Amino acid sequence: MPLFLSQRDTESCERMDNPDCDPDELRNTYRHFGRVNNLISQWDYIYDTKIRPHLQHNTRNSLLDIGFGGGDIPLKLAKRAEQDGFNLSITAIDPDPRAIQFIQTLKPPSNIEFLQCELSELDPATQQFDFVLSNHLIHHLNEQELLSILQQAKKLCSKSVLFNDLRRSDWAYLLFNIFSRPIFRSSFITEDGLTSIKRSYTKKELEAIVPQDWDIQNLFPFRLLLTYDHA
Repeated sequence: MPLFLSQRDTESCERMDNPDCDPDELRNTYRHFGRVNNLISQWDYIYDTKIRPHLQHNTRNSLLDIGFGGGDIPLKLAKRAEQDGFNLSITAIDPDPRAIQFIQTLKPPSNIEFLQCELSELDPATQQFDFVLSNHLIHHLNEQELLSILQQAKKLCSKSVLFNDLRRSDWAYLLFNIFSRPIFRSSFITEDGLTSIKRSYTKKELEAIVPQDWDIQNLFPFRLLLTYDHA
């Protein structure tokens, strides 16, 4: 249990969420997301253990990414699936028009569709995905918002929901503050990363909120993986 960060910060905002933030620093932040996530977010492990075992050859597999940010997670998963010989179609959504503008500069592969929209705009009656996932979304949400998005994600998927996020920790805050500064210059990575850690949940806090049919797993380093598997 954190001591310095014993209480979750629900008031602070990340600088990149400010529509008037510096556009060059924002672009650098989007570019750095891939490096940050490769270092700490464990998506290779999640793909190997939670996604790849349920992908099927000779058929179309589908995945929804909520809040794609810099787009590095869907790009990584598309590459991993292609290397393994799977046909994986990815829909990635984000309500921020700046994220769409950034991703258009990357020329993504044709099997990834990037859309500017909210999760609530998707209709479970007509849009279904094998997997629904998010990276660093949970810490932006209060309890009611979290429960609402979990319910929506559950309705949109046929196999698994995978929400990957930070776990609030004094050590996470200290280590990120020390090591990120010399690496991620001219971006919001360090400042917003520290804010995100302060806003993130502990495992105990999530266990008190989410329904009992969801599983919460600690991942190294200082991560939480919230999952739901359809029977």
